[in-house]
Amino acid sequence: MGEENGVISLVVADEEIAACYPVMRELRPHISEEEFISRIRKLEATGYKLAALRDAGEIVAVAGFRIGENLPWGRFLYVDDLVTRSESRSKGYGAKLLAWLKEFAAKEGCEQLHLDSATWRKEAHRFYEREGLRLTSFHFSVKIDPQRGGSGSGEEASAFVGST
Repeated sequence: MGEENGVISLVVADEEIAACYPVMRELRPHISEEEFISRIRKLEATGYKLAALRDAGEIVAVAGFRIGENLPWGRFLYVDDLVTRSESRSKGYGAKLLAWLKEFAAKEGCEQLHLDSATWRKEAHRFYEREGLRLTSFHFSVKIDPQRGGSGSGEEASAFVGST
């Protein structure tokens, strides 16, 4: 990654969001290209932001995140999505994007950065540990059927939760 490469910026225009889809699809294959922009726009209404890392003008890594505040963590940055294009992994892009997220969090007055990662994503876990993140809790979920009055089946929750 050359000095002129690895530029990270927030993504705001529809065209930029659409350009992030091929990378995000690797982490979120259940989201279609047709619905991607509208899903991002809906999430933005809840504080979600999308950042992209470009190398030679091409998007090679993306992160979706939000700022929040709660009793156990205080003010925090939560990473919903963090993915590097498969053919661009192990080139420092993920580390650079995560460092950018930490800096963004600090500028926003956050005390912590959090993310969930699916239990089977062992390579991602090693990456997060190398980057200074620690396993501090378990994330539990249950699928809810709104048509049945919220009774959960105990089956695995959807890919939206805990699969960064």
